[in-house]
Amino acid sequence: MDTFKTICVSLVLILFMGGGCAPLPDVSKITDHAQTERPPKIMTAKGMLSDEKSRELIKRLQGAVYQTDLVQRHNAVMEAVDGSPLIGGNKVTLLTDGQSTYAAIIKAIQCATETINLETYKIENDEIGRAFADLLVRKQQEGVQVNLIYDGIGSLPTPTSFFDRMRETGVQVVEVNPLSDLQVGAVNPLHADHRKLLVVDGKVVITGGINISAVYTSTPFQSGRPKKPSEVPWRDTDVQIEGPAAAAFQQLFLDMWQKQKGPPLQRECYFPKLESKGHALVRAIANNPGESNRITYISYVSALMFAEHAIHLTNAYFIPDDKILDALSQAARRGVDVRIIVPSITDSSLAYYAMRYNYAELLQAGVKLYERKKALLHAKTAVIDGVWSTVGSTNMDFLSLSSNYELNAVVLSPKFGADMEAMFAKDVAESDEITWEKWQQRSILERTKELFAHMMSHVL
Repeated sequence: MDTFKTICVSLVLILFMGGGCAPLPDVSKITDHAQTERPPKIMTAKGMLSDEKSRELIKRLQGAVYQTDLVQRHNAVMEAVDGSPLIGGNKVTLLTDGQSTYAAIIKAIQCATETINLETYKIENDEIGRAFADLLVRKQQEGVQVNLIYDGIGSLPTPTSFFDRMRETGVQVVEVNPLSDLQVGAVNPLHADHRKLLVVDGKVVITGGINISAVYTSTPFQSGRPKKPSEVPWRDTDVQIEGPAAAAFQQLFLDMWQKQKGPPLQRECYFPKLESKGHALVRAIANNPGESNRITYISYVSALMFAEHAIHLTNAYFIPDDKILDALSQAARRGVDVRIIVPSITDSSLAYYAMRYNYAELLQAGVKLYERKKALLHAKTAVIDGVWSTVGSTNMDFLSLSSNYELNAVVLSPKFGADMEAMFAKDVAESDEITWEKWQQRSILERTKELFAHMMSHVL
């Protein structure tokens, strides 16, 4: 999206402001009242762990990479907010780009025998979108029930006929924010369904930041100089989860299906008996418009506040509020290794300059900033203290944090954390570091663009 289009979209969104962005919660008040001395609730395939076993497991996690209280303190906050337990016994696989994600998605869909639930912000009418549509139609014709949720604004360029063809074969399709409703004022475009989620047979989950589009099909780790955003690969991340946590993601899909008034689904078909597949602890965290407890925001801020050793953050639209900026700055000042990777190539010039507005404060606090080269960075990931990781759809901008439907997986695992650190190091190697000396040399024009973009940051 070029600058002119971004400004036009932003101005349209402004007209809808006042219609439903819940204020972001004061996380410090929540952390002050969290009962950190209590053992965490951990659900497994065999039931809830005893207090003693939960304490032992968390203690091992907190000493696996660094000695840190992050896991215990963060989990106490999350239990206080939504009451749900951590879910143990999961196999978690990092999918580092579009190619690996699409390969995993295609394999999971091809192996489906009962149900396929797919939720996406954008599905394009290109070679990838049509290939996915063909595959979903074929599975429906084989007797697998396919249910699709897509966002009408995110998929605006995709013609109605694309979805009608799937409906004609029995695929059940639900549109969030349909344009027909938008035209009569029944839809708030601030409430985008920005989630990306696949659940197959209630057993295999794939989620993260990747939409269904041909832009993800080339490798984001390559040599050569990019020409322009439309010609460079997109760099994004998903995660595949197998084990008891699949039921939590399945429930989130069914909740959205019901919220959007989709056809009734037979619940018993979507919740098979699940077995332990690995050792990772997982929590599914999701945001819904209008809710004051923005779960992904609380999760991010509390994890940043409790970090003791390392915060390695990658985010496509890094336009944080004052509380996140303060949490990052305070972490760096107390000696935490805070590193953030942001885009140097973007589909939104306005967002790019809004991100850069915050560099000075972070650099002065000791945060290390990197701009990713050779690819359009679209990932939303973090790994903290080597053991707490998140992969999802949540950007660090106002609309994502305060208004959209968003979904992240939080994974507690030193093995998965090591995979995340390896991916982060690979991205750093493909990035330019923004030093304080370099930052002071930018022109008056650049500074003016940053200030203007910052003024528009609440609609980005």
